[in-house]
Amino acid sequence: MGTLHHLMGTFKTLGTFKFFKMHLRVPFLLLALMEFCICVAAVFVAVYVRFDGSQITEVSSIRSPFATSMLFGLVMPVTMMAMGLYQSRFRGGILGVFLRSVIGFACGAAILALLYYLIPHLYLGRGVFGLAILIAFFVVGTIRPMFFYYVDKDILKIRVLVLGAGEKAASISRRLRRRVDRRGFRVVGYVKLNTDAMVVVDSASVLDLEGSSLLDFAIANNVDEIVVAADERRSGLPLEELLECKLHGLDVIDLLSFFEREQGKLPLDILRPDWLIYSDGFQRGAVRDVSKRIFDFIASAFILAITWPFMLFAVIAIKIEDGMDAPVLYRQTRVGFLGEPFEVLKFRSMSVNAESGGVAQWATKNDSRVTRVGNFMRKTRIDELPQILNVLSGDMSFVGPRPERPHFVEQLSETIPYYRERHAVKPGITGWAQVCYPYGASMKDSVQKQEFDLYYIKNHTIFLDMLILCQTAEVVLFGKGAR
Repeated sequence: MGTLHHLMGTFKTLGTFKFFKMHLRVPFLLLALMEFCICVAAVFVAVYVRFDGSQITEVSSIRSPFATSMLFGLVMPVTMMAMGLYQSRFRGGILGVFLRSVIGFACGAAILALLYYLIPHLYLGRGVFGLAILIAFFVVGTIRPMFFYYVDKDILKIRVLVLGAGEKAASISRRLRRRVDRRGFRVVGYVKLNTDAMVVVDSASVLDLEGSSLLDFAIANNVDEIVVAADERRSGLPLEELLECKLHGLDVIDLLSFFEREQGKLPLDILRPDWLIYSDGFQRGAVRDVSKRIFDFIASAFILAITWPFMLFAVIAIKIEDGMDAPVLYRQTRVGFLGEPFEVLKFRSMSVNAESGGVAQWATKNDSRVTRVGNFMRKTRIDELPQILNVLSGDMSFVGPRPERPHFVEQLSETIPYYRERHAVKPGITGWAQVCYPYGASMKDSVQKQEFDLYYIKNHTIFLDMLILCQTAEVVLFGKGAR
């Protein structure tokens, strides 16, 4: 039992770790690894069942069983990740998980069929292939409910002690209300500071240390992390006690870093300029710029090779609906890198004279200006595909904050803090805000999107770009935020 308790404690302290600036949750990485192993084993089990228990190398046409099964094991988790099935804050419920699992396995099967055809050395027979998919789907569908049952248990969560009981401390429960928002941590309680003007958190969760030191209380209550959420930081913080906790091995982080890790965004209402200046991130350099440009070119070429038939159909549909003389592309001035204007290209989804008055307008739900073909293109994001040309020309990146019109930039810069900082990177076709938040068509939506965009600007790496590009598939297939 002592060994088990030690292992669980080790597991909790590794609840998240940073990989290329991204906070990855260990339980979901373990789930991906487990499902990878299941998919690899499914190939061998399928051969065993298909050929009545005979040795795989004797009766199967598989030339490289290990490489074939490894490819099967790699592709399936990637397509499931593209469906959002490894997101810790997924809120789709049982039906949503099942639907995304079906689509993920179907997409994975299509990709594998193509790869097995293009690489004959890895060929997998149709009977074994189909059986392996069924076995993997059934086993994965069986373990996932058990995984989510245990991942929601407090025993697997980091135990957090919040230093402060005022307005900032109360923002934790306000921002992280749902169970899925708290999968990585459990708040042990709040410690009131002398500088707290008033107690805003639930009084029942305010702790009385009863004369013991912060470290003694943390040890006695198995605290793994202390979050500093003081309303007033200039005085009143028990710095010596916090240092003692730090030296003892407890993690001590501020509230902004806590939200950055748990939400994947930077809350504007408590964001401080000094935190942005001294925190790690916002890095640029020749290597980063070159690798980003290479990624943009490869991603654009890959997406163009896949989507050109849809683009052709879009051109034909626009011409059929609006006439042969109607323009197919729509050019609109947007604000790009370092605030420089450029013309973004889109398939025209609105009527020709949508803004005849010359005044820029927010798109609204069921907008009457949107054509029937345009409505379908917007829901499927086909109208955005011509922006691949903007990426190839260097005006945009494939991944980055969405570019806005100059009129809206002026409006939003006056009301949203740090809004112009979004122009520190090239705008993108898709971005972190697009995969994390629905379509933004109001001032409130723009504030939420800005919090995600600032996170991306601070932490952007090729790894994060690849993750966003992969998860964009879920946004397109399920029409998240389409308008």
